[in-house]
Amino acid sequence: MELLERFLKYVGFDTQSDENSTTFPSTDKQKVLLGYLADEMKALGLQDVEMDGYGYVMGTIPATPGYEDRPVIGFISHVDTSPDMSGRDVKPRIIENYDGGDIRLNDSVTMTAAEFPELPLFKGQTLITTDGTTLLGADDKAGVAEIMTAAEYLMAHPEVKHGKIRIGFTPDEEIGRGVDYFDVARFGAQYAYTVDGGYEGELEYENFNAASARFVVQGKNIHPGSAKDKMLNALQVVCEINAMLPPVQRPEHTEGYEGFYHLVGIGGGVEKAESSYIIRDHDRAKFECKKAFAQEVADFLNRKYGAGTVTLTLKDQYYNMREMVEPHPQLIAKAEQAMRMAGVEPVVKPIRGGTDGSRLSYMGLPCPNLFTGGMNFHGKYEYASLDTMKKAMQTIINLAGLWAE
Repeated sequence: MELLERFLKYVGFDTQSDENSTTFPSTDKQKVLLGYLADEMKALGLQDVEMDGYGYVMGTIPATPGYEDRPVIGFISHVDTSPDMSGRDVKPRIIENYDGGDIRLNDSVTMTAAEFPELPLFKGQTLITTDGTTLLGADDKAGVAEIMTAAEYLMAHPEVKHGKIRIGFTPDEEIGRGVDYFDVARFGAQYAYTVDGGYEGELEYENFNAASARFVVQGKNIHPGSAKDKMLNALQVVCEINAMLPPVQRPEHTEGYEGFYHLVGIGGGVEKAESSYIIRDHDRAKFECKKAFAQEVADFLNRKYGAGTVTLTLKDQYYNMREMVEPHPQLIAKAEQAMRMAGVEPVVKPIRGGTDGSRLSYMGLPCPNLFTGGMNFHGKYEYASLDTMKKAMQTIINLAGLWAE
């Protein structure tokens, strides 16, 4: 199956995850695509193919005879799409020989080069866009399609010598639970790559340290007509919390290695209210300082309004994988070489986010991240370059060969 056909097939599956769910995977519909992938892997001749009770799918491309002693490497992608926008009834549009200008997605939605200045860089390429009503699902079905098409190629071309290769597909990455039950020992790879990046050449082995912060405020609801010196409006305290966190350290004012506090939820009433944040920083010391400052805000308001007014729950989510990847420089060197062999100039940059690979690296599986060709993830402006997707697929094939040397 050609890469484009495979990708279009996969985006036809609705695999949106649900951060409010208490099950794993968070939605049963993810298992439909995962089961399909397991069947497809078997049809391609992969060995040891299994889908476990959590929905993880694993399979093996057996080593070329005589290369069984080479390091076992893995390639991993996630099947779920973001809860931020619907992934149901995706209707992809194919734009061949893109002219570099504005793209009209539908009668009311246009993706303009003014808003998205990288668009002209794709002039002459084949783009896959949405119809402006859903996300596309390139995050990360582009990666899934690239891995599967590379696997099909390796199974059909024994002249490409390689060691044992493990393939893994996960659910729930978009809600931070993608490897909660991933069995690293069962996967059995010494090193792996997540294929979950964006722009051509992206090679990432640094990501945010991440935590969630939930402030719950207990107020005192008194009739506003007689509230003087009695009422404590929980909503006003929630606003006070937000004002105390540095405005300059919000996502819309940061870039590169700069961390942030990001308000992601707010609600309640006068009697009780809450706000939720995600806290991010690449630097571990600055990350710890950000969490400590959030606690100082809660402590200050409890001194101001009375003990128990503000309850803060902090929860670490994942850490910067650089610490776990740097001791294995060959992981990065081979990825850079594989990209250049595919005609791609590596762009080493920090991830302003996280991937399954960040947690896997701390679970004993060093796992940097490779580009996929997808852009503008999580919304109606999402698109992918087929030209870049083909280079990502070739990079995977090249890596298989390089690790056999």
